[in-house]
Amino acid sequence: MKVTANDIVNWINQLPRNRVYHYINPRNKGQIELVRTDLPEGPIIIKRYDPSKGESAAGAKEESISSQLIWRVANAIMEEIPLNLDRVLGASYNTRSVLETLLAHTPQFYTAYPGRIEHLNSSSKIKKGHKHLIWSPSSPHELGRIESIDTDKVISEIPMQEVIYEALVVPDSAQGEVIDIEIKRRHSQIQVALVLIGIQLGFRAWIAKNDQGIMYDNKRLIEMQGVIASLDDEKLLKAYEDARQSALLIDCIWFKNSKLMPAVLEIECTTGITSGLTRMKTFQDKFPPFPTRYAIAAPDEDRGRFLKEASKAQFKSLNAQFFPFSAVEELYSLCQRRQPKGVTEEFLDCFMEPIN
Repeated sequence: MKVTANDIVNWINQLPRNRVYHYINPRNKGQIELVRTDLPEGPIIIKRYDPSKGESAAGAKEESISSQLIWRVANAIMEEIPLNLDRVLGASYNTRSVLETLLAHTPQFYTAYPGRIEHLNSSSKIKKGHKHLIWSPSSPHELGRIESIDTDKVISEIPMQEVIYEALVVPDSAQGEVIDIEIKRRHSQIQVALVLIGIQLGFRAWIAKNDQGIMYDNKRLIEMQGVIASLDDEKLLKAYEDARQSALLIDCIWFKNSKLMPAVLEIECTTGITSGLTRMKTFQDKFPPFPTRYAIAAPDEDRGRFLKEASKAQFKSLNAQFFPFSAVEELYSLCQRRQPKGVTEEFLDCFMEPIN
């Protein structure tokens, strides 16, 4: 089960407003009041103050737990797996401990202190653990209370790997009608990630014709090894000129062994989910029935918008999947670090989410 920002905001929305909430750590004497939750995905508005310092609710300002923060936490939550918000968020967001506290007061979250594996040279030992949350939806506790559970889980604190992009230059000719260059830059980063994922998994990648001049690591995308220079010679499309024409502006298509097409991918960085679905549907209509994945790669917070649009009758035949940016970059990072080989296309289904 995938947790979303919508879930977190709904859970916290059930907490009573007419009370104060105390931090998980009893040494923190601060108090939290829940002012309101903006459904469906936040922000969450709170007040916090410390009576031991003479502060009160009357003098406390309203603060916001942003949708971005909520989404980052949602993406890190897995059932029965200890979650350390400080590790997920680093030093970012000064309301992270507030969100952690509010979550701990909801029925599905428990606090826990799993053992911590300490690596010293060639030896390891288990030390007393740090505070974590555990999402346990199958055994909820009373609303508005903090409950702790014992766990025999241990944490090996290997640093998280970040996704690294080389220098990328978006030429004026590639910007088209996109006004915000940062949106186009983000679109291009995800496009590069998809190309490199495909190449690592043994595919050849087509890049939309109007994006082939983007410079990445001092090389045009069309010049990258494994990128298809022209669809004219692609055997799967050779007999279907209309399909080939409609494929020219699709952001990325993966081909394999001249016989398979593992995925047709559209990237949406703004609210235009429909445009990507429409391009894929046009391609599908001009190509004989063929097993593939039609997927929209988009920011995680656009999941709800994707589900709404992709479920419409005109797009039903696509059986479209959602490929959140976090999953794209998780897979990209895995390919960078581990360079997997010999995996089947079904491996992709671990990272893409179906409508149902």
